[in-house]
Amino acid sequence: MNWLVDRTYIVGEIQGGMAVPRYTPIGFASNDTGLLADVISAIELTYAYDMARAEEIVTEEMEALGAEMVDGLWLYNGEPVEVIGLIRIEDERLEIGDYFGNQLEDIGFTVRRDYKTSGEASPCWISTHPDEGCFSYYTGGWVSTAINRDAGGNFSFFYTPDGYVGVPLWDNYTPTEEFYQLARDLDNNNFESMEERREMMAQALDWAMEDSARVWLTDRTGVSPIRSELSVASDLSGSVYGVHLWAQTLRYKDQVGGSVNIAMPSMMTQPWNPVAGSNWVYDMMPMRGMGSSAVVPDPYTGLLLPMRLERADVYVKEGQPVGQTLDWANLEFVSENVVPDDAWVDWDAENQVFITAGEKYTETETARAKIVMYFPDDFLDVVKWHDGSPFSLADMVFSAAFYFDRANEASPIFDQGAVGSFQSFMQAFKGWRIASEDPVVIEYYTDAVGLDVENNVTNFRAMYPCLGGMYNQGEGAWHNMALAWLAEENDELAFSDSKSADLEVEHTSFIGGPSLTILKSKLDQAQEEGFIPYAPTMSQYISADEVEARYANLQEWYRRRNHFYIATGPFFLQQVFPVEGTLILQRNPDYPDRADRWARFVEAPIPEVVVDGPGQVGIGDEAVYDVFVDLEEGVPYPVEDISMVKFLVFDAVGELVYTGDGEAVEDGYWQAVLDADLTGELEAGSNRLVVIAVSKNALIPVRRTVDFITQ
Repeated sequence: MNWLVDRTYIVGEIQGGMAVPRYTPIGFASNDTGLLADVISAIELTYAYDMARAEEIVTEEMEALGAEMVDGLWLYNGEPVEVIGLIRIEDERLEIGDYFGNQLEDIGFTVRRDYKTSGEASPCWISTHPDEGCFSYYTGGWVSTAINRDAGGNFSFFYTPDGYVGVPLWDNYTPTEEFYQLARDLDNNNFESMEERREMMAQALDWAMEDSARVWLTDRTGVSPIRSELSVASDLSGSVYGVHLWAQTLRYKDQVGGSVNIAMPSMMTQPWNPVAGSNWVYDMMPMRGMGSSAVVPDPYTGLLLPMRLERADVYVKEGQPVGQTLDWANLEFVSENVVPDDAWVDWDAENQVFITAGEKYTETETARAKIVMYFPDDFLDVVKWHDGSPFSLADMVFSAAFYFDRANEASPIFDQGAVGSFQSFMQAFKGWRIASEDPVVIEYYTDAVGLDVENNVTNFRAMYPCLGGMYNQGEGAWHNMALAWLAEENDELAFSDSKSADLEVEHTSFIGGPSLTILKSKLDQAQEEGFIPYAPTMSQYISADEVEARYANLQEWYRRRNHFYIATGPFFLQQVFPVEGTLILQRNPDYPDRADRWARFVEAPIPEVVVDGPGQVGIGDEAVYDVFVDLEEGVPYPVEDISMVKFLVFDAVGELVYTGDGEAVEDGYWQAVLDADLTGELEAGSNRLVVIAVSKNALIPVRRTVDFITQ
């Protein structure tokens, strides 16, 4: 199918030039796009549009399956072979879906086009087992909501059952055993050097193309319209709707306060719950605006910054390829990291207690990395849930117990869909330890070591019960999560779509539908019983007074708001209108941060790049191209703030023949030198020089192309 689609046509004719062609699971806003530029360029050449080749391969495969071509149509047992296209209609995916359908028809397939909005399409591609044949192809879209400094995890997410836990489509992915393990190794950063990682990434890219559970088409480079009197942070990858700091930075330029209307193509497409609820970017935007986290990605670089955390110490085994950019996370290389005997390393679901390293192992365990995360002294005093309940260590402990419990067959809330990702996690996990309860200090031991010391300090490792941390789709307090836990234990609701389908019960929603009645009954039950989830463990972190106060607060919250969605961020969910597709968010008066804390994220320092050099080069002569890199017109970009200037040379037949590094001359001025040996190997004709520049402060590759003739 990769050869069947003309990505250049889609970009130019359908998307009006507001996109770039894409072939691989690595998007243009990724550090790996520059590091693997030669590998990706080779893939682009290999899988370039070739209708004849696509038809040849399809013919071979269809005939092997017993189909036959009759009068230009593929028939099987005398009937036309029908392909069902599930086509989104809200944007250019309507035209893309029709274009792909036309291409399929041109090679003999009968195409039935099923046009739907996101909400209408969701039950088909997310909730339905693939064997039911609801669709053959779907015009999907994925938004990377932060600059991706390490795209190694994309293979696990997009091609294996570990990716989107609890969704039937993912549960039925069948990568080869070798690709599956390689994807897990990259997800866990299981390599010893950047050279080894590069080889693994190159192999994974090849296998991803052979697998092609997804056929990547384009990366959108469009705009997000905003009124001129407003300002808001925008992520270089995820735009406004993907940035994690939109709620902290949204403001009128010339006034304090006010109200804003935000329009989205779709809202509340799926049920909301923190564990396995809606993953739609349009739902995730308000979730981020209502949430808080231990760390948050810099919208320009993808490096994690401390939000609720104060600092971290990261101890990495000598020889691991880890670098440091910022000073809030300290990096130290050590000979070994010993996992202490009292660290939590597993879970006893029957007795509802953590299993320690001393209990599980007979020999001393070591880890490649030890991450020590320090929360501020006043952390537990200043952070509050939207219902008024103070945040406590119990919220963190519950989220950790829940994560283990849900993937354990002995648990009353066991979900088979959670097993794959949990098994992948356990391949690298070595232990958690609460080193201090006040102030809160969390230790995490792992064999999965990230390339940046800052990004080794994650919300998950900090045991933070937030979106992208201990939960996938939103923050969760122990007391609102306990209601859904009770409902799932009794087979009345299920956190995941796949389990709800298996049990034929409602997919848990904290904001609407039949779930609310069930959750309210569980709240009444929990309040009456003084219910503490995972009591043998949680009782150490919860007082009777807290239990009583939490459930009372949630009762009052539900009485006033008629939903159970609470978080700790700058906005709270005041009202929900599911039928109208409308939410009303209101400022959280208890939010502890200053309004200007993140005000520096106003405009990204993307380099302006100009390449100048000869249009004609003699074969065997040296050619020098000047590369000017400015912060803005007339302001040179400091060399120390540039992470990479790389250049690629393509010959007259489009083959990549050389990859080199630019030479820094002075601030704002680099050179790409094509030496005599290189030009001596070029044939006469038109060649192409591609220069790629990446700033340390705005991690998005800037490409410039110059054509030159050799003679």
